Amino acid sequence: MNGRFLTTRRTALTWIAALTLTPAVAATSLEMSAPDALAQLKAGKLILVDIRTPQEWQQTGVAQGAVRLDMQHPKGAPGFTDDLLKLTKGDKNAPIALICRTGNRTTQVQRYLESQGFKQVINVREGMAGSAAGPGWLRRGLPLQ
Repeated sequence: MNGRFLTTRRTALTWIAALTLTPAVAATSLEMSAPDALAQLKAGKLILVDIRTPQEWQQTGVAQGAVRLDMQHPKGAPGFTDDLLKLTKGDKNAPIALICRTGNRTTQVQRYLESQGFKQVINVREGMAGSAAGPGWLRRGLPLQ
C-alpha cells in the first residue's frame, strides 16, 4: 500500500471514530449548490471552507474566497474543530459551508461539527469535481483563487 492510501484510510477512520463517539444529531443537515455557496460567500453571508488536502488544492485550485482547512489535521478531529473555532472567532452559530472533492468528506465533517454544537454547517455536496448532487465547482466554471 502506498502512503497516500494509508493517510486517507487513517483520516477516514479518525472521523468515523469521532462520529461513533458523539451523540446522534437530527437529520436536518443543510445543503447548498456550488453557485449558491459562491453567491452567499460574495454577499458575506457565510464562510466557505475547503477541507481537502494541500495536494488536492494544488491539483485543482481552490474556490475563490474559500479558506483552506485540511481535515487531515495533525491533532485529528478535535484539532480541526479548534482551528474552525478560531476561524469563526468562537461562534458556533456562524454559517459555514464545507466543500471537498465530491461531498463525501463534507458529509462526515458536517455531521461531526453538528454533534459538536455548530448550528449552521452547510454541505456543498456537489463538491469541486461534481457528484450525483450536481456538476461541481470546476465544471460549472466558477472562479478559483
